Amino acid sequence: MVAASAGNHAQGVALAASLLGVRSTIFMPATAPFPKVAATRGYGADVVLTGVVFDDCLSGAHEHAERTGATFVSPFDDPLVIAGQGTVGLEMAEQAPEAGTAVVAIGGGGLISGVAVALKSLRPEMRVVGVEAEGAASMTASLAAGRVVTLDRIDTMADGIAVKRVSELTLAHVVACVDEVVTVSEEDLSRALLLLLERSKMVVEPAGAAPLAAALAGKLPRSDDPACLVLSGGNIDPTLLIRVIHHGLTAAGRYLLLRIALADRPGELHRLTGLLADLGLNVLDIEHHRSGVHLAVGEVEVHMTTETRDPNEHARVLDALRAAGYRAEAR
Repeated sequence: MVAASAGNHAQGVALAASLLGVRSTIFMPATAPFPKVAATRGYGADVVLTGVVFDDCLSGAHEHAERTGATFVSPFDDPLVIAGQGTVGLEMAEQAPEAGTAVVAIGGGGLISGVAVALKSLRPEMRVVGVEAEGAASMTASLAAGRVVTLDRIDTMADGIAVKRVSELTLAHVVACVDEVVTVSEEDLSRALLLLLERSKMVVEPAGAAPLAAALAGKLPRSDDPACLVLSGGNIDPTLLIRVIHHGLTAAGRYLLLRIALADRPGELHRLTGLLADLGLNVLDIEHHRSGVHLAVGEVEVHMTTETRDPNEHARVLDALRAAGYRAEAR
């Protein structure tokens, strides 16, 4: 077997091949998260790292299949793969009968194609909403054009749905069975991932968090019925997780970045940090700038990253700093 994948499909093919006693070769982006690469190798696959995104790996996988006679297993452009992914829809219909909307991430479109067919067959009144990252919205572009469109470039942290081109097969399924496709920003994805960590104690990769990101961003249709969100992946590199947490905290307004001008004399920084402590802010880092900024002689500019208890405190903090005589603004 041979496949191209950003990591999740890779592990499925590798495990299936090992269970069948068949050799598997998986082409993955050189930028694929280490946990996905390690898990794929752990399931017995030969991993070939090439290119930057999933689409870069496709040609290598097809060439390998032609050269060796190996069976190519597409992550989405295959009726049997779509049917297998459709079992998620069967489980949703059984386990969440009260749900009026199903929300599924879209990369190549295989998962939502299978889920939509299953749900529309069992519950035709149920709405199915697809979610793409703004920086990799190949299905949205294809729907707008009425044909499959290949994006020139993609830019998103959600590697699991970072696909430049969907297929004719998945586009046809989405046109026939999906009610709406929406997009979410990187900030939306970060906020969703952070909420899952904090409130649900769940580790979900950015692609898997896309449905919740759409819900939090108000992108879902208004309905009195509950929505069922598919969290479709948890394979995230710890280093990326750290960066995404910081990004999510910033997007959620939990950090307040300040630029403050103050007198360049002993005790001023102590006075400033004392005021911030009284306001309930925790200082995470601080920098002094004496050149390259518009300052009077005898002044210094301080750049601070602070942690607030409530994003709604930002205006109050700035008002308090200015009332104390500081020239302060948020960065």
